[in-house]
Amino acid sequence: MRLLIALRMTIVLTVLTGIAYPLAITGLGALIFPAQARGSLIERHGAIVGSALIGQNFSASRYFHGRPSAAGDAGYDATASGGSNLGPTNKVLIAAVSARVRSLVEKNPGTTAVPIDLVTTSGSGLDPEVSPAAADLQIARVARARGLSEDQVRDLVRANTRPRLAGLFGEPGVNVLLVNLALDRVSASPRPAGP
Repeated sequence: MRLLIALRMTIVLTVLTGIAYPLAITGLGALIFPAQARGSLIERHGAIVGSALIGQNFSASRYFHGRPSAAGDAGYDATASGGSNLGPTNKVLIAAVSARVRSLVEKNPGTTAVPIDLVTTSGSGLDPEVSPAAADLQIARVARARGLSEDQVRDLVRANTRPRLAGLFGEPGVNVLLVNLALDRVSASPRPAGP
């Protein structure tokens, strides 16, 4: 008898917690937050160009560059999300950060202070945002490459800067894909966004 009760409870709980609850939450999420439930995908001219939640590798001088990635062999691989797991005294990490600093200073002349998020990878390797300081450092390069004024580019950065949650929690961030798409819309010589 007890075995029958245990079997019934297992079946009932499996149906409730393994089927009914996930379906209800998925449906509710799609109803209340449809864009987020579909992955916060961003479309341009009818084609998906990325997600607001996953970073991409932008290397052209006319685009803002995101945080470096250690996800996958070439970085920014959403199927291999993860950090490098290298400690702060690891020679490989020190060499990589030093090389990124040199490259950053070379691409952005006049740089005196380097924001840490432009030379270190994150835990996920897929950060879609950089700090406002990291975006500010790149404004002159992007404006020069696009033939825009620094004020025009700065305004686009401000328009694509996420504030602290409720003015208190977290840090402000600039979504690199969104600001690059905005640049493509106003640039003197627009080209499709992408890595």
